[in-house]
Amino acid sequence: MRHPALLSLACAVLIAASGLIGPAAAADSTNTLTYPVAKKGSQVDNYHGTQVADPYRWLETIDAPDTRAWIEAENKLSSAYLAQIPGRDRLKQRLTELWNFERYSPPQLRGGKYFYTRNDGLQNQAVLYVADALDATPRVLLDPNALSADGTVALKSYSISEDGKYLAYGLSSGGSDWEEWHVLDVDTGKATGDVLKWVKFSTASWRRDGTGFFYSCYDEPKAEALKAANKFQKLYFHRLGDDQADDELFHEDKDQPDWRFNGEVSDDGHWLVISVNRSTEPKNLVLYRDLAKRHEEKQPKAPRITTAQGPGPKVGGKRAQKQPRKHVLTPVETLIGDWNASYEFLGNSKNVLYFLTDLDAPRYRIVAIDLNNPDKAHWKEIVAEGKDTLQSARIVNHKIVATYMKDAHSEVRLFDEKGAALGEIALPGIGTASGFSGRTDDAETFYTFSSYTTPPSVYRYDLSLFHGGVLRTPKVAFDPAQYETQQIFYTSRDGTRVPMFITAKKGMAHNGANSTILYGYGGFNIPVQPAFSPAVATWLDLGGVYAVANLRGGGEYGRDWHEAGIKTHKQNVFDDFIGAAECLIKEKVTSEQKLVIRGGSNGGLLVAAVELQRPDLFAAAIPQVGVLDMLRFRDFTIGKAWESDYGSVDDADEFKALYAYSPLHNVKSGIDYPATLILTGDHDDRVFPAHSFKFAATLQAADPHGRPALIRIETRAGHGQGKPTSMQIDEITDVYLFILKALGQTS
Repeated sequence: MRHPALLSLACAVLIAASGLIGPAAAADSTNTLTYPVAKKGSQVDNYHGTQVADPYRWLETIDAPDTRAWIEAENKLSSAYLAQIPGRDRLKQRLTELWNFERYSPPQLRGGKYFYTRNDGLQNQAVLYVADALDATPRVLLDPNALSADGTVALKSYSISEDGKYLAYGLSSGGSDWEEWHVLDVDTGKATGDVLKWVKFSTASWRRDGTGFFYSCYDEPKAEALKAANKFQKLYFHRLGDDQADDELFHEDKDQPDWRFNGEVSDDGHWLVISVNRSTEPKNLVLYRDLAKRHEEKQPKAPRITTAQGPGPKVGGKRAQKQPRKHVLTPVETLIGDWNASYEFLGNSKNVLYFLTDLDAPRYRIVAIDLNNPDKAHWKEIVAEGKDTLQSARIVNHKIVATYMKDAHSEVRLFDEKGAALGEIALPGIGTASGFSGRTDDAETFYTFSSYTTPPSVYRYDLSLFHGGVLRTPKVAFDPAQYETQQIFYTSRDGTRVPMFITAKKGMAHNGANSTILYGYGGFNIPVQPAFSPAVATWLDLGGVYAVANLRGGGEYGRDWHEAGIKTHKQNVFDDFIGAAECLIKEKVTSEQKLVIRGGSNGGLLVAAVELQRPDLFAAAIPQVGVLDMLRFRDFTIGKAWESDYGSVDDADEFKALYAYSPLHNVKSGIDYPATLILTGDHDDRVFPAHSFKFAATLQAADPHGRPALIRIETRAGHGQGKPTSMQIDEITDVYLFILKALGQTS
């Protein structure tokens, strides 16, 4: 159930209403666009005797003059096309009104202080605050909006020392997955001078004495940092005041270039638990280290001298020369050495470690492992597998807070450390609960709840009294009482029962005339659950329908559901999405002329593959930051890790399956494809933007006079996380204008 940061976006729909959208007009079936010339090269690759042409390979060199000229020309064309569609100002104004509401994260309690983020509504990035009490006036600790003029420097992650004195935080620029970590003194708000570079797919976990923290990073890329494959991640300990070059190497594996390591310190500070992943497959190894056994460094440290310039070894205002400190690989023990299941560390009680696992339990259970007797035969089952998927768990107040998915929406149940049921935390409806922050000894926990029509509210729950309530509720220019979410089930091509959420105004007519966006993801064991979005709210406010299909390949029903949609079974995911579209049409929620599909990342692959397989079902398709070249995805950034879901071209059967649905390789001339708007960012170093570049060039060349096939390339933007609010509003405005045009709507 746990995955590296791999993404997903959702969005919504539209129909005439509220004075913004006027009567329907004839949708464009042809266009007079002149696409930029994309030269065709002669590159041909051989896969198991199959010759595969790749004429746009040159677009993979994104900083080459020819590629930059093509990007500029494509953006100029898309901008001109979108600019002539009426209604932009009113649509953007309404989006802005609905986006303008306070958004809080659940507080974290450290050292008697509460830390949380808040966005006042239209700030490009959320601001980190600290307060001495929940009802006390907070103080700004870190404002990322002050770090760049365009709002493209984002606070990606942060970690607070146990005593609340120090904040370690990671910043990314332009949407990149690369992060640069810094440390702040919480009381003064000043930087300590600690800087860590080339951090990626990593958390920071503090030693409980506050001397430093564990983190993971890569060696500095030799070239093309936004493109190069990421190899040989290492786990380090950073001691406050030291240079990164002197950080202690805690673990690496020189024989395994694709393995990744995440270190977590137990709440009592006794154990470092290391999760080892080799791909996005939800299976991992577990190592551990007894932190109570001090490991002496081989070289003496220079004395630490604090001056008026700040902490760190300095002499006369300059950093002192240190004696070289040898990187020593500290010994670790193997707890789980087989790639047989997923193991998520939850906490410990002295020598007993608790894990959430799907070993012998496809929908997950909780087990306790005594380090003095760790053989599987001696594991104790604390919470058994049930009919619903046990999605996550936390140990707070020596109680287990377990979040389940019941048909893709949340239920929260409580257990003691021996597994005895203690009741439930009541939720206000069909939605998603997340967060549940807190340490083992804390009395309280905090979480958020939201749904497709309910903006995220923050709740506090006292686990000693079994009582809680709302801590913060935002005010939104949106009336949720006018809308409803229904969950239905439909049958996919092979008879599988698949759930789908449908959200619309109450009393929606089943007349086939409702403009509808169907969203899906279907991959990497990631569930799609109800969540509030101001973009979705805008379309609901305009009378549209928003549908979400919970496809195989996701994590809604555990391991079996996930594995039914991977590798040579990936077509099941596409069949499920097609089945959702056919259901919406059959039930007269919408029609082929009013149905739009949208998805991001793996969902971008889904949308592109399905629009090519069933172009007759859709009026428009919006594939965003999609994985679209299924024969070369592993050659860029972290793509190698995705072979666990997609398969490998090195395997003949898996190559055959990949080639059969790869969007780049299945575009055909003479087909009336839906109007298509491809979205990507030039700083996307997770799904390399050349996927979208090559697909756009191929689609445009296949039918230059058919329905529009445009690409919108955001500069200074990446895969989606950390994208500034202003950039999001502009992007959604363009997407909805494109949809309006495709559906024949005018303002």
